[in-house]
Amino acid sequence: MVEATLIERLKAKYSSSAKKAIAVKCNGVIVDLTRTMSGDVEPIYADSEEGLEIIRHSTAHILAMAVKTLYPKVQITIGPVIDEGYYYDFFFPDNHKLSIEDFPAIEKQMQKIVKQNLPVKREEMERDAAIAYFESIGEEYKSKIIQDIPKGEILSIYDQGGFKDLCRGPHVSSTGKLGAFKLLKLAGAYWRGDSNNPMLQRIYGTAWANKEDLAKHLVQLEEREKRNHKRIAEKMDLFHFQPEAPGMVFWHPRGWAVYQNMIDFVRNLIKDNYQEVNTPILIDCSLWKRSGHWDKFQDNMFAVESDKRNYAIKPMNCPGHIQVFNDNLKSYRDLPLRFAEFGVCHRYEPSGTLQGLMRLRSFVQDDGHIFCTEEQIESEVCAFIDQAMEIYKHFGFNEIKICLSTRPEKRVGSDEVWDHAENILKGILGKSDLAWSILDGEGAFYGPKLEFNLQDSMGRTWQCGTIQLDFSMPDRLDARYITEAGKKAVPVMLHRAMLGSIERFLAILIENTDGWLPLWLTPVQVVVSGISDKHLEYAQLVEKTLSEAGIRSQLDQRGEKIGYKIREHTKAKVPYMVIVGDKEVESQQINVRSAKGDQQEAISVEAFISFIKRGGK
Repeated sequence: MVEATLIERLKAKYSSSAKKAIAVKCNGVIVDLTRTMSGDVEPIYADSEEGLEIIRHSTAHILAMAVKTLYPKVQITIGPVIDEGYYYDFFFPDNHKLSIEDFPAIEKQMQKIVKQNLPVKREEMERDAAIAYFESIGEEYKSKIIQDIPKGEILSIYDQGGFKDLCRGPHVSSTGKLGAFKLLKLAGAYWRGDSNNPMLQRIYGTAWANKEDLAKHLVQLEEREKRNHKRIAEKMDLFHFQPEAPGMVFWHPRGWAVYQNMIDFVRNLIKDNYQEVNTPILIDCSLWKRSGHWDKFQDNMFAVESDKRNYAIKPMNCPGHIQVFNDNLKSYRDLPLRFAEFGVCHRYEPSGTLQGLMRLRSFVQDDGHIFCTEEQIESEVCAFIDQAMEIYKHFGFNEIKICLSTRPEKRVGSDEVWDHAENILKGILGKSDLAWSILDGEGAFYGPKLEFNLQDSMGRTWQCGTIQLDFSMPDRLDARYITEAGKKAVPVMLHRAMLGSIERFLAILIENTDGWLPLWLTPVQVVVSGISDKHLEYAQLVEKTLSEAGIRSQLDQRGEKIGYKIREHTKAKVPYMVIVGDKEVESQQINVRSAKGDQQEAISVEAFISFIKRGGK
């Protein structure tokens, strides 16, 4: 008897509902419908999270096929799924330059492939045979990818209408199951992220289960673009960038006020539990080699030579904190010992990846490191989780997902140490009432970590806080403490950050709130203006009183009409405007207008100060 395919078994089990399935989960593994496997089966539908990933992966292959059809000389490289979409990288040996004006023709060709309803077939090929095949059709980059795969491994190749691509799958069973897609943007990307390699052309796209979901997403993208933090920051006069310092911020007075307010907020939150330190920005490369960072991150580190010595600008703070710990011998009575630093870090990010405050070459982490015993790990991790969740909700982020990121391919420490560290974090999460999932291979090179992912008001997810469990680096850098038995032991090290970086968190917050920051954080809380020049003296007195009371206020004494001023300050996201005219001067009161357009009756300056200090409540 011939074994039934998974789709046939699915139809037998779920009847007509199986027709809507685009893949199947068999023995916990998602596979193509056309496969034959033994085990229990469950349908994967197009609108599920797993189904959308399959749709996007399959659509990336249609994109590659379309581009190859339109530009036969092009070489295809990789096309992974990303959040809400996918991309594909292409190399043009003839130096052809794509533009967004090419997108309609590419999309038309993609839709043609969909209408042909080509069967998508999976075949297996030995490594050497796959190398030979892709070399025979001139796909040098695919061949290079396969050459890095261990010998003896069997590879899967997906074929649709004669177009073959290397892929693990799974995919939809035919191209006709797709069609709700849109190409979005172009970018440059170096082959394998190395600036010494050729520049590739990357096409980004999105794909959804149906056209209605695609339309909703495109509307949401328009709203996101309106809320782009760089666009809003320009109106608020917060910061700017310029070519002389790529990936580094020029903070303006208003932006720096926001920045310092954020640091003060975090500093006040941790002051009772952490000792703040500051470590050098430039450290001899020998320390980075001992810590393991040089082998892992040297391509992303800025290095300089001076006095015949090689130095690196720090990409992170942890080795410096271990030096503070090591300066004098610690006792078990000193643990847990918690250091915090608002440390300036530098990382070489390729110019094509720089994106406003979201990705920089110079940034400040709200960094902290906890030195503790193994018995103290659970209480310290739990305390961090509680504090981080409190902060996120304080800023209006209520949808928070926790991921446990496990061992990466390149790492330090034995498998036994990694097993132990991962099991500790799993045990802590298992005792909590928090929802969590596992991200395989996404841990730090020295230990597993918990990642905190925040969902913003536009449905996007941002990874912000982390806490990482490290049994390796303290030993590599000779950190020791004296146990109760009088022996030397290596402390456990917890790396933690609640915001991640100050700059990136501010960008997320600006976009989440459309620039309407919390009143305590906003750079200018109140602007005072007289209706005409004859009211200027009283307006100056009001502004001075507000300023002396600790309110961040400014006086607008321009000779513009009051309506123009209101519009300008509303665009700049100023929460309140105090307007004074004849009536206010006579009564020695003020008229307050909120940015939302709410107009109050005349009130006293003292009452308004109290209102602002209560957070505008």
